[in-house]
Amino acid sequence: MPRSARVHVPGGFYHVVLRGNHREALFGTAGDRQVLNDIVADAISRHDARVHAYCWMSNHLHALLQIGHSPLCGIMQRIAMRYARHRHKILRTTGHLFERRYRARLIQTDSYFLTVLRYIHLNPVAARIVTNPDHYQWSSHKVYLGTEAVPWITTEFGLSLFCADPSEARVAYTRFIDQHAAEPNAQAFADWEFATEPEALALEEASLPHKPAKASPRQHGALTLEELATRICPAHRISLDRLRSPSRARELTSIRVDFITQAINLRIATLSELARFLHRDPSALTKLIARHRPPTCTGP
Repeated sequence: MPRSARVHVPGGFYHVVLRGNHREALFGTAGDRQVLNDIVADAISRHDARVHAYCWMSNHLHALLQIGHSPLCGIMQRIAMRYARHRHKILRTTGHLFERRYRARLIQTDSYFLTVLRYIHLNPVAARIVTNPDHYQWSSHKVYLGTEAVPWITTEFGLSLFCADPSEARVAYTRFIDQHAAEPNAQAFADWEFATEPEALALEEASLPHKPAKASPRQHGALTLEELATRICPAHRISLDRLRSPSRARELTSIRVDFITQAINLRIATLSELARFLHRDPSALTKLIARHRPPTCTGP
């Protein structure tokens, strides 16, 4: 049976999981993990992507990636192939280092972004490798705390969901992590990983410390959604109200796709922010983009 095509959402956030073949160890030394760091840094630079969080476990990898124009599959292919060559050279062997296909889940809401962020950083605690995520070296947790610098990790967006002030955001982030770090539940983590987004949010809803501020990831001086709309709408001879209306007229579809694509590519807003602006559900926008921007690959 052919593999299903992956949905390519330019600017989209993805929780990516890549496991060792037969759950075998992926690392022999600390140097191997550093090699992987270098490979990931190179891959996201080449593909105009961002890593918002990561955790390298002994036999599997977690990352929260935001892609640009390049599909996720191209980024993951480069990472997996280059690291596999590194390990094969050391072990003097061949074959599959990773399972044939990585798993990826599109993140469509700010709450779910934070849920994935916490899940990734608490993996070593749930696996009983450490009792505190601060003690695990191979994750981006300490980058969020501000006690470690990793140039290829982006924390601005994640911290902005807690507070506009970076210092206060780190305090809120620490509380957010500590709520679950005290009593890790390995089975709950396993259940969460295989849940759909609504199921995962339902599992986490009771433990969310607050509703984070809906801060925009756009950089200072960038366009707002309203400003972008005032550029696009006159060119198509429609009003802003028409763009945001419930109408499903065919001529409006291409205009909305253009507006959404530009907003995401320019990093003006997230998919959830666009959905609120256009008075639509995030899943509806995902389907709209998928229909009008078919994916360019189906693997690995």
